[in-house]
Amino acid sequence: MKWDVRNVDVLVVGAGAAGLMCAIAAGQRGRRVLVVDHANKVGKKILMSGGGRCNFTNTGAGPSNYLSANPHFAKSALARYTPADFIALVEKHRIAYHEKELGQLFCDESSKQIVRMLLDECAAAGATIEVDCPVQRVRKMAHGFSATTAHGEVHAESLVVACGGLSIPSMGASGFGYELARQFGHEVLPTRAGLVPLTLSGKHQDHYQDLAGVALPAVETRVGKQAFRAGLLFTHRGISGPSILQISSYWKPGDDLRIDLAPDQDLGTWLVGQRAARPAAELKTVLADVLPKRLAQRLCEQWFESRPMRQYREAELAGIGAQLANWPITASGTEGYRTAEVTLGGVDTDGLSSSTMQSKRVPGLYFIGEVVDVTGWLGGYNFQWAWASGQAAGAVV
Repeated sequence: MKWDVRNVDVLVVGAGAAGLMCAIAAGQRGRRVLVVDHANKVGKKILMSGGGRCNFTNTGAGPSNYLSANPHFAKSALARYTPADFIALVEKHRIAYHEKELGQLFCDESSKQIVRMLLDECAAAGATIEVDCPVQRVRKMAHGFSATTAHGEVHAESLVVACGGLSIPSMGASGFGYELARQFGHEVLPTRAGLVPLTLSGKHQDHYQDLAGVALPAVETRVGKQAFRAGLLFTHRGISGPSILQISSYWKPGDDLRIDLAPDQDLGTWLVGQRAARPAAELKTVLADVLPKRLAQRLCEQWFESRPMRQYREAELAGIGAQLANWPITASGTEGYRTAEVTLGGVDTDGLSSSTMQSKRVPGLYFIGEVVDVTGWLGGYNFQWAWASGQAAGAVV
């Protein structure tokens, strides 16, 4: 639809999770809301999340599950719109869901149901959505904002920036939200890829490259004091899997990355026991009982000489167990925004109200969702931040 000048109360830039949630809350208060997005459909990240089933929240979501230069910033919004609030909305629309693990909630059928729910709620609230409608320029006026879009000029009392971050550029991600923030005098903290596979190079890649596809169901990855227990997957370029994606948000080049390859048992004690029980078995054979066979063989080829168990002293086996519980992997970098699920950093929260998401510098300007320097763990936490920050702005915008 084309127009010359369109007057609204609220212009939301970005039709993702946060933008749609804000539009619903504002529309329910009787505000005239227009949502614009440069993409050809709404909620692209919602549609692809959770393998197409959308991990739409996490029942345990709290401030400690988020990274930010100000760890207290997310508290207000998260406390006022909780996972239970979003679950109630899902149940209102009779969307069947299940808990996969660790509080992660997924649709039984399809992520399309979450997008349809949000669109139905927008329609019921009177909010209008325009896709294929990039914003080319935004200006501050005496009473609000003027935005030049591909469909025409928009005059709005309030402007909500819900453009997302830089992750997955193939789906249309861009830095437009950061550009708007800087235009209006906001600091943008350095950004980097988060929840992303790690890459290996040189000899470190050579050691593991042909293990691509080998998976461990549960390891514990550690960087400093932060640790995550989940699965690990070797890839052609490095390492991935939930435990690696989680720790990637805390890891920086040069950081010491350690992995406990069998966190549920004391391998040193177990190996000593195996020496007594299976003295003729080779170490690589014994390790294949607790680790994938190809990994056990590689460990013995590269780092441990594989001999019959009876040829090892107890102290040697205890040492091997200790090494496997604190295994170093030297990552060279990440896969980058191309495959990252989120963007770390973004609009500095010091310039925003934690209760409303409104700019402290420009009245009527709001920033919500991933564009803000608040990044959640893997497992539904980022969607919960989108719902909570969108609701916080929508309640006052």
